[in-house]
Amino acid sequence: MKFRPCIDIHNGKVKQIVGGSLTDTGDWAQTNFVAERPAQWFASRYRDDGLTGGHVILLNSPASRYFEKTRHQAMEALSTFPGGLQIGGGIRPENAEDYLRAGASHVIVTSYVFAEGAIRWENLARLKETVGREKLVLDVSCRKRDGRYLIVTDRWQTFTDAEVTHELLDLLAEYCAEFLVHGVDVEGSCRGIDRELVKLLASWKKEVTHPVTYAGGISSEKDIRILGEASGGRIDFTVGSALDLFGGTLGYDVLRQRYGAVVCEHDGKSL
Repeated sequence: MKFRPCIDIHNGKVKQIVGGSLTDTGDWAQTNFVAERPAQWFASRYRDDGLTGGHVILLNSPASRYFEKTRHQAMEALSTFPGGLQIGGGIRPENAEDYLRAGASHVIVTSYVFAEGAIRWENLARLKETVGREKLVLDVSCRKRDGRYLIVTDRWQTFTDAEVTHELLDLLAEYCAEFLVHGVDVEGSCRGIDRELVKLLASWKKEVTHPVTYAGGISSEKDIRILGEASGGRIDFTVGSALDLFGGTLGYDVLRQRYGAVVCEHDGKSL
């Protein structure tokens, strides 16, 4: 169980937003935190602390007037910590290799694969051919509707018909190296993890060969212990708004020391 740091960039600034509030209209989002420091500062901190496998997310669409500012911040972060960060946000075969050359260890993909409400298997195959399975992370972030966890795209605004199930993860695993999953209904809320979603992910049997990173709702060390107990210590995690680096109260240094590069063993009671 490993702590994966994050750098979310919106309108050219590192931010923490409330999940599901992001809209392309006016480039608006309900914001919990706006950093005074650039993305490069966070990347250098993670680099110096040896925290690999974190993700940089571009939260503006390519059509946004802020996209180039956001992309510049992302590229600065990648060049600061080459090989240490993954990147997502508008990734397509045409630009994926640019980000890899800039220093990204992996590219994270959602909307290009889960488009117009369905899985575009031909797009997924093209990405696999372009960057290779070992460099591809699939973002299967989801929201609950009618009792099912459905993958959402377009800054988490558009529901697809793709339900997160073990069977779907098995199929997608043939194309990628890892999965990133935001519990969007609790993302940015600091009100606890989505336990049902975590149990669904933890009971999937391929997490050893395909790491899964969960994000959403973590606000305390207690939440992390609950995550560990619910997942048997098999799921990595990221913390956003609750982290003291982003204005919260959960100590970054504590997480770095306890859940950094060393894999933590889970005894069923504590971590």
